[in-house]
Amino acid sequence: MSEKKPGFFSRLAQGLKRSSSKLGDSVSAIFTKRKLDREALEELEDVLIAADLGAAAAMQVTERLAKDRFDKEVSDEEVREALAEVVAETLTPLEQGLDLSGARPQVVLFVGVNGSGKTTTLGKIAVKLKREGRNPILAAGDTFRAAAIEQVSVWGERAKSPVIKREIGADAAGLAFDAIDQADRDGHDVVLIDTAGRLQNKAELMDELRKVVRVIKKRMPDAPHHVVLVLDGTVGSNAVSQAQAFLEASEVTGVVMTKLDGTAKGGALVQVAEKFQLPIHYIGIGEGEEDLQPFSARDFSRALAGLES
Repeated sequence: MSEKKPGFFSRLAQGLKRSSSKLGDSVSAIFTKRKLDREALEELEDVLIAADLGAAAAMQVTERLAKDRFDKEVSDEEVREALAEVVAETLTPLEQGLDLSGARPQVVLFVGVNGSGKTTTLGKIAVKLKREGRNPILAAGDTFRAAAIEQVSVWGERAKSPVIKREIGADAAGLAFDAIDQADRDGHDVVLIDTAGRLQNKAELMDELRKVVRVIKKRMPDAPHHVVLVLDGTVGSNAVSQAQAFLEASEVTGVVMTKLDGTAKGGALVQVAEKFQLPIHYIGIGEGEEDLQPFSARDFSRALAGLES
């Protein structure tokens, strides 16, 4: 039996170390032998906003501290605890698995910009589903990129699941339609569909995404059952504008945030969650299939704040 990897929390904490260290250093610099006065609170708010947490969460943390500790000395540990509490309270209502019960096949559309980890996330979920006894089929719907088609094929092999693919430049909507057809015919209970993510040509990309959704609905009126937005944890506040763009083109139903290992911008998940109130299904902290795990608000908030589990 292979040696057990460290627990997910310790890997998450390690992954978010750049976020929590940067935050911790800045907080320590403010509160070394100093009372919590108005100036200190303003400095703290600036530090939290700079950590990509967003203005709303930053204000909640400072208000919470001001209520109990104003004009008293405060330790950076107390600040971290307040931060963890606010982040957990914000994110706990959004902690939600990807529920694939209901009509068969369940159709899941994956959206996000190129490089966000979208195709890899689709592949990892396929492997998980197969292990759980489901019978997925994968559709390589990013027909503009040979690398994406190849990537879906590789994950299909790993998941021991069929892959629907076409030549470069083929119609992505037609491919999605065919994938649902084949799922129906061959008894697959989940259809995982990749999509293009060329945000530099936003209008064209969003038109194509709308067309894919329209064509899927012609084949199965209540599909897609899930539209999962995959966001790259390293892009910080830009995740908000990315989310906005995809929400305009499709009815995004939930979020996966990837690449939280080694970024100083992990706080952006809080901003996205606060602004759009989208369920968070998974977070990713590495390349391996086991590095994509169901989202835990408590674990994430404590790791982000640099606290023990």
